Amino acid sequence: MIQFNKVSKNYKEKKILQDVSLTIEDNAITCLIGESGCGKTTTLKMINRLIEPTVGTITIDGEDIKKKNVIELRRSMGYVIQQTGLFPHMTIRENIELISRLEKKDPKIIAQRTLEMMEMIGLKAEDYLDRYPSELSGGQQQRIGIARAFATDPKIILMDEPFSALDPMTRINLQDELIRLQEKLHKTIVFVTHDMDEAIKLSDKIAIMDNGKVIQFDTPEMILKHPKNDFVRNFVGKKRIWTSPNLIKVEDIMIEHPVTCKPHFSVFYCLNKMKMAKVDSLMVVDDNRKLQGILYASALSDTNYENKKARDFIENDFIAAHIGDSIIDLLKSIDENKVTIVPVLDKKGILKGLVTRSSLLTSLSQQFLEEEAN
Repeated sequence: MIQFNKVSKNYKEKKILQDVSLTIEDNAITCLIGESGCGKTTTLKMINRLIEPTVGTITIDGEDIKKKNVIELRRSMGYVIQQTGLFPHMTIRENIELISRLEKKDPKIIAQRTLEMMEMIGLKAEDYLDRYPSELSGGQQQRIGIARAFATDPKIILMDEPFSALDPMTRINLQDELIRLQEKLHKTIVFVTHDMDEAIKLSDKIAIMDNGKVIQFDTPEMILKHPKNDFVRNFVGKKRIWTSPNLIKVEDIMIEHPVTCKPHFSVFYCLNKMKMAKVDSLMVVDDNRKLQGILYASALSDTNYENKKARDFIENDFIAAHIGDSIIDLLKSIDENKVTIVPVLDKKGILKGLVTRSSLLTSLSQQFLEEEAN
């Protein structure tokens, strides 16, 4: 765990960072994002002491990094920058193995690790290890930079806008590659970017910075749904949540208080309740609001329902969504099962809401209606 405690940085009269307190969790990707000059790169470079704070403390697993040997501290971390940082006079092999050789590790272990790194980044060792950086494309160089950062198996990886100079397709591919590597290796990655789409795609948590301050620090989902203030709202963009549908959850669009009835209610009562509520179905629940089934008005047409109860006509074979499901999961379920009504349940089967085709279309179209209104 990396912790910033009231950290500030001044250059003469200029305040670069102001009273930053931040906890970066282990085994997660944390993105620092903001406009140029906001202090994000300064914050990153403080972790490996390339920049020292004016006041405040930074700890790793509870230990003040000022008390660590600075060379050992830096060698214990991987570091990837925008320009790759590869030494042009060294081969790819020499670049990847540099830190391990400085630490005088077993040459056989170093060689094996290098082959593993090349396989990890998807480049054939026999085709690239004896070449020089200038012989590789920008995307290939950046892959080597990532391999070098991971080569010593560090706990912490620092990445300073590593993909910003690449073409869009190469950038997307390397983002996907980083996600794949993180799922496998579970590193603590601090990633600086100015691209909100990149931050949303990669991050477990995002720190949005402005004028040397952390304005909001939260998960991508919470930042998109609940921006702290107008600065965050404008920086993120009002419609950006719709570009990340996996972050839109069923509970964000469901009808929170669907019309219900109990199994023992009379059919006459249920039909009247549908009429009054202007709905064509009722969610049938027990006294604890556990869903028993769905009562459709169509099931009651041309039926002698005198003395009949809701339980005599409910549909027990229904498709449900669950709290936490994404809108992508919901749309897939609706398409596969050809349903128009989807009750939303918690893990215990308790009714929490309802999604209908009409409510779904209303939610999906709202972004366009708001855009026209503005």
